[in-house]
Parts: sequence; C-alpha cells; structure tokens
Amino acid sequence: MDELSKFKFRKGLMKMINTVHLGIGPLGQKIVEYAMQRGCFNIVGAVDPDPDKAGRELGELCGIEPLGITVSSNLDEAIAGKSAEVALVATVSSIVSLESQVVELAKAKLHIISTCEELFFPWNTQPEVSRRIDEICRENGVVCLGTGVNPGYLMDFLPTVLSGVCQNVESVKVWRVQDASKRRIPFQQKIGVGLTLKEFEAQKSSGTLRHVGLPESVDFIADRIGWKLDHNVETLEPVIADEDVDTGYKPVSRGMIRGVHQVGRGFVGGKEVITLTFRAAVGEGESYDQVEIEGEPAIRSKITDGVNGDIATCAVTLNAVRSVLEARAGLKTMGDIPPIAFFREGQIQSAKGL
Repeated sequence: MDELSKFKFRKGLMKMINTVHLGIGPLGQKIVEYAMQRGCFNIVGAVDPDPDKAGRELGELCGIEPLGITVSSNLDEAIAGKSAEVALVATVSSIVSLESQVVELAKAKLHIISTCEELFFPWNTQPEVSRRIDEICRENGVVCLGTGVNPGYLMDFLPTVLSGVCQNVESVKVWRVQDASKRRIPFQQKIGVGLTLKEFEAQKSSGTLRHVGLPESVDFIADRIGWKLDHNVETLEPVIADEDVDTGYKPVSRGMIRGVHQVGRGFVGGKEVITLTFRAAVGEGESYDQVEIEGEPAIRSKITDGVNGDIATCAVTLNAVRSVLEARAGLKTMGDIPPIAFFREGQIQSAKGL
C-alpha cells in the first residue's frame, strides 16, 4: 500500500478491503461468513483445489447468500482481471508446505495472512524457510503474517502484552484448557478423539497428532521478553476417558482417547521460565484461559469458560488485516505489526489519523 492509500485508509476514506480466500474448508468457510458480516471486506476470489469445492458458488459452499464468486482451483484464475489486496489463507499447518503458496501470493503482490501454526514464529524452528519467505515478501513489497487464536494470541501474544505493566518478569505460565466438544470436527480429529491408545501412539510417532505451534509460542514469548533460551522442550500425552463420552463428533468409550495434554517449556540457565500447558479434550469439565506472570508486580489473569477457538481464529485473521496493511514488507509476527482490534464497516480509521 502506497502512502496515499495508507492515508486514505487511516482516514476512513477507503471503505472496502479487497480479499481473496485460499482454503475453503470449515475454517475458511467461517472466515468468509464473518468477512461478509463485517461490511468492509470485498471478496473478489476464492481458491481451493479440492474437486468437491472448485467450481462451486462461494456463498453456497459457505452456507450464506450467493456472492457471485465461483471457487477456483488456482490463484491465477481466481484473481484474473481483479484487484485483490490481501490473501486470507486457511490451508496447511506446516510452513514447509505453505512456502510455495506464499511465493505465488507474494509474486501476485498480495499481502498474506495465514492460519498456518508454524508460520506464527518460525525463525528458530525453520530459519531457512523463514529467511526465504521474508526475502520474497520484501522483494515484492508485501507482508506475510501467521496468526490465529493459538498460536497467535492467547498463549503467546497476550502474555507478552500483560507483561507490559511489569518492572521485572521471572517466569510466564499459561494454561489453555478446552472442552473440545464445541470445536470443529477437524480439530477433534487432530487431537485424537476416539482413537485407541495404540492408534494414538502411532499417530504421535508420525507427528500427525498434536496441537501445532507450542514451540513457536515459547520462542515468541522468549523473544519479546528478551530471554535467550537454553532449550525449548515439548511433551505430548493422551487424555484417556475414564467413562463413556458422547459429546464429541463420535462416541468415546472408556479407555479410549478423548484429547491431548501438551506442555511447552522454555529454560534459561537451567531454570524453567516459560510453561505453556495446552489441554483439549471432549468432555472436559472446565474450559478456561489463564496467564500467570511471576514478577513485579505479579499478574494473574483468567478468562472463565475460555475463548472459542474457531470463532476467535477467524476473528483474529480478519482483525489483523488493518494492521497488516499498515506494516512494512516482510515476514512479520504479531509483535511486529500495529496492535490489532475489532473493526467493521465505518470503523476503518484511527482516531487521530497519521
């Protein structure tokens, strides 16, 4: 975005933001629905190579009114003759798998906001891929951001914001505990709901079963607070049903898996300074999000009943658009862009302009 466009955008003179949506699965469909509710997003194209989705009318596929947009199987077809500004990407969790998509989008001069968990803070886990993504985005004058509710907000960005009132920080502990019965089916499948213990261990070994992004969240907190970690450790254990559970997408018998219990830990000088506990399971008794900071002053913040991850991921993705349009080109984290906030039609402006 050039300086004149930024000025118009901040002054509220540029009312609509032209978007193209990649990945029209359950999450991508919800992002489309929420974008249309805002009244400030103009969807100009959609991409999904799935033959069950390509060729269908986008609104119909998303369960809303027709939008006059046909889902394309490729980007070139989706944006041909159209003026798109931002690509909202809900495709993969792996940054390695995402890289080719980023390259294509950057060369098309599109800013990129992706729900790819490994993209949130990949500088330590995938340094070479991160460097290449940063370079291609800088060369083409676009921003690339990985975000979502987790990673992207609750277990990483939020704790660093809360630390802003501290004179000193000794440690950060975060809990995200969820009743996964309220989450979409792909999420429940990702955490192993309904598997036997043997099946769980097999998928755990293959790396296909886990909440993705915990090491990246640990690295982000350490980077923002200024800790150089000795090591970053992640553990993953099954949550086993001690009674039958029927609140998920499939019945879970006693002894089967109803979810995961993951912990990410960061150490400095042999001391555990970051502890991130993620527990998601169907039939979980209490949902909550909690941050505890040991420091001066000590901070304890708890969101009772927790934050619905599907709603929040879609909302964070849309709310980041305004900030991404004001950021400098390159691969960015949530700590690098202007703070995000909810906005809708008639609210795309800052209080005092420039």
